[in-house]
Parts: sequence; structure tokens; C-alpha cells
Amino acid sequence: MNNEFMYNMPTRLIFGAGRISELAETPYLPGEKALIVIGAAGAMKKYGYLEKVETCLKKNGVEAVVFNKVLANPVTENVTDGAACARESGCDFIIGLGGGSSIDAAKSIAVMAANEGDYWDYMQAGTGGRKVPKNKALPLVAIPTTAGTGTESDPWTVITKSNTNEKIGWGRDDTFPVMSIIDPELMLSVPPKMTAYTGMDAFFHAAECYIANVNQPASDLFALEAIRIITKYLPVAVNKGSDIEARTKLAWASTEAGICESLSCCIAHHSMEHAVSAYYPDVPHGAGLAMLSVAFFSYVAEKNPERFSDMARAMGEEVDSLGEGEKPFAFIAGLKKLIKCIGIDDETLSGYGVKKEDIPKLAENAINAMGFLYDLTPVELTLKDTISIFERAYQ
Repeated sequence: MNNEFMYNMPTRLIFGAGRISELAETPYLPGEKALIVIGAAGAMKKYGYLEKVETCLKKNGVEAVVFNKVLANPVTENVTDGAACARESGCDFIIGLGGGSSIDAAKSIAVMAANEGDYWDYMQAGTGGRKVPKNKALPLVAIPTTAGTGTESDPWTVITKSNTNEKIGWGRDDTFPVMSIIDPELMLSVPPKMTAYTGMDAFFHAAECYIANVNQPASDLFALEAIRIITKYLPVAVNKGSDIEARTKLAWASTEAGICESLSCCIAHHSMEHAVSAYYPDVPHGAGLAMLSVAFFSYVAEKNPERFSDMARAMGEEVDSLGEGEKPFAFIAGLKKLIKCIGIDDETLSGYGVKKEDIPKLAENAINAMGFLYDLTPVELTLKDTISIFERAYQ
């Protein structure tokens, strides 16, 4: 445990099945005209979630404008266009509706609707301009429809700059949502594969935050519970998506893993995946994390086994009967089982078109674009080490 830490969680969380209807009466909406940010794929319209939100807002006296151009891996152009739409429409707050991509884009749009220049001017890593926004972001309301990113309970937003293949996470106090409505009924429509990918994203948020060198007492509690819940309920939701209990458990695990990201932080595992999906945007984030995970966590466990036994116990793995050198790798065994149980153990980097000869540039990208997460990793990782992990993971 770290003896020095900060606890700042300003988001009002409204959690539970059916609670999206409270959008029609809640007094906590931060304005009178909202820009609703959704994905370009059309799922929010297809499943009626957009109409539900618009109807509730209208009952609450709030006008709405829809921005529906966000890609699965959102890019800077999405932010520029969305911010222009918010300004031109006179919106005074933003709603992110959908998966992590929509809500992340909504956060970045909220920043740029209130500030001049290019979004990348404010990035604090890579080729970013490292400027500080002059004005506070517009208030944001998050309504997740997947259980994965936890972006409803943290300030982080991840956007890709296409022409440089940089996928960078960034955030500050005013990019926390002012309110989030987490309704598991909105997650019943998520297909099995996407349920698996998003669930693993939440799992790794918790695991990385637990072993990060900035872990703290509150994040530890949330992280171990999230690991336990996801291990138990993710296979259930993948195999029976209509199970509302499993969806509810996973929704909470995702949210608390997001809280972990507010109190602790992800580590270089995420930096490495961002490099993969920056160059290969068809790789779902959770899939990329899963494909890298056994190699990454095995490397860390070899160098710094502390805390791995705790995570293994949370996964239900037998630890105490093992020798001291074996105990950390009970977590790796549990991780392999979970990936197999949710049916993504046959996915490979090569299957997504990633070329082995790209590994050196992926490693360089991970360090250059998201190197700040390397500082939070409990072992030192050089460029050579990063290349080695990529090579171990490559199939």
C-alpha cells in the first residue's frame, strides 16, 4: 500500500436496471440543451436507446441535438466535428451514449466545444502541444451501453491521431462526468464477442491498477472485487446475454474498475495495446489487451511477483498450497482459463493482420505515445523488453 494518495471521485453515479428512465426527472442535468454523442455504426438507433434518451430529455425540458459520427476507435476529426456541432447548436452540455468510444469522444468534444485550437494542442504526450485548456470543458453526462471501459467513472478519454498513429489517453478534473447513469438493461443487446472484449478491458483495468506502483487502499478494494466479479460473471454473460444478473454484476465491475483508474492507474500493458490498435484500428481494444496479456503479466510476475497471489485468489485459483515461486503464476493460469471460457483464446495478432516485422515500431510507439504509463509499471521496461513481450505474445 502507498502511504500517500489522493481520492477525488466527483461523479454522481445512478446505477441499476431500468434507471435510464430517471433521466426524465432527475434535477441533476447540467443544462438545457444537450449534444448527444453516439457511434457511427447505428446501434443506439437500432436498439431504441437514442429514442429513449431523447424522450426522457424532452420530458425533463431539455432540447437535444445528435452527433453520430464517432468511430469505434475515435479520431481527432470526430472531436473537431463534434465540438463544432456543439458550438453551432448552442449546446451547454454533452451526453455520451454508447460504449467507451462514444463517451471518450464526448469528453474530448466537451473540452474543445469550450476551447480554441486543435485537440492535439492539449495532448500531454507524444507529438501533443502540451498546452493547458484555458476554459473548463462543458459538463458531461455519461450513459454507457457496454460494461468495459469504466469511462463513466473516470476522467480519461482516448483519442487517435490518424496521421501519426498515436492513440493517447488524457484527462483532467473537468473531464469527469458530472453524472453517469449505468443501466444494465442497455447492455442486454451486446453480442457475445463484444461482451467478451469489453469484459476483459474492465478486467485489465482492475488488474493493472492493482499492481501499479500508485495503488492505494480504495483502489485495491475495488480492483480485487472487480477481478472476482468478472471472473465469475463474464462467462455467464457471454454464453447467455439475456441474464440480467450477470449484466448487472458486470456493469458494476466495469464502473468500479473505472473508479480504480481514477484512484490508481493503468500501466504499460495499455500503452502496448494502444500502439496495436493505433496502427490496426480494426483490433477491438479488449481483444488486443487479451492477446498481449499472458506475455505481459508473465514478464511482470517474473520480475516483481508481489500482489499477483492476491489477484489469483480473487479469481478463485488455489494459491496457498503452491511453492513461493509458483504462487504468482496462479494468476496467469486463471487468466488463461478466463480467456478460454469466454471463447477468445484462439484470437491472434496475426489473425488481425498485425505483421511480426511491425513489432519494433509498435514498441517504439507504445513508449513514445503512452510512455507515462511505463513510469507507473512495477518493473522497468526498456524498448528491448517491450519488443520481447510483443514477440512472446505474437502468434
